[in-house]
Amino acid sequence: GGALFDRYPKGMLATPLGEIVSRRAQVILEEYDALEREARRITTGEMGQVRVGAVTGPAVGLIVPAVRRVKAAAPDIEMTIEVGPSTELVRGLVEGRFDFVISRLPAEHDSRDFRLYPARSEIVSLLVRPAHPLAGRTEVTLEELQGYEWVVQEIGSPIRQAVERAFHEQGLGGPQRITNSSSLLVVLSLLEGTDTIAPQAMEVAQMLTVGQTALGITSLNLAEPISVPPCFIIRNRFRPLPAASERVLQAVLELL
Repeated sequence: GGALFDRYPKGMLATPLGEIVSRRAQVILEEYDALEREARRITTGEMGQVRVGAVTGPAVGLIVPAVRRVKAAAPDIEMTIEVGPSTELVRGLVEGRFDFVISRLPAEHDSRDFRLYPARSEIVSLLVRPAHPLAGRTEVTLEELQGYEWVVQEIGSPIRQAVERAFHEQGLGGPQRITNSSSLLVVLSLLEGTDTIAPQAMEVAQMLTVGQTALGITSLNLAEPISVPPCFIIRNRFRPLPAASERVLQAVLELL
């Protein structure tokens, strides 16, 4: 109910009440401008939160390169990347904890509930220390690998199933001397100083054996490659993606 300005012959001057209103109004207008800028960046995918999950190979070979590409253009996007087995990833997608995942679709889920895009097939690499008796050899056969210690993911994991299937298809018994672990730290510790063999996704093997990230281990040259059934990029059919998540998804698709 108070006056904001006093009128004079040559204009108006703010009253003490008017000065308070002007000062607060300036803050409000600046906040509106900030709101408009942030809203525009959210709707164009320049910022926002993106939550994705993947099994190990695609996490290294697809998610990480896609995130690097997107973050170079939109550094304010906040990424969350989780690595795990397909059952946990798809459960997280259904529960809304992920925007999309790269995994296999477990049998208990109905594919009609999702949008699926074919991703890369995975090739299994067998990691060993450079001093391993078979390192550097060409055309290494599975029969030559039977007597060694192995460190393998738990029973039922896709890579373990692929290794066992490869042995069985050649009429061989699978590896018998096994340490079960999906921990990469355990794998690297066992490879150091022993002739243990460790199957890993090819993308992970390349990261560990090539370039600046090489850790003093190598891959065996197999006579017959071991492959894992392909993964899918999976998103919820009924839940629209935020613009930032859509941007990351498109970057992943471009890498296929």
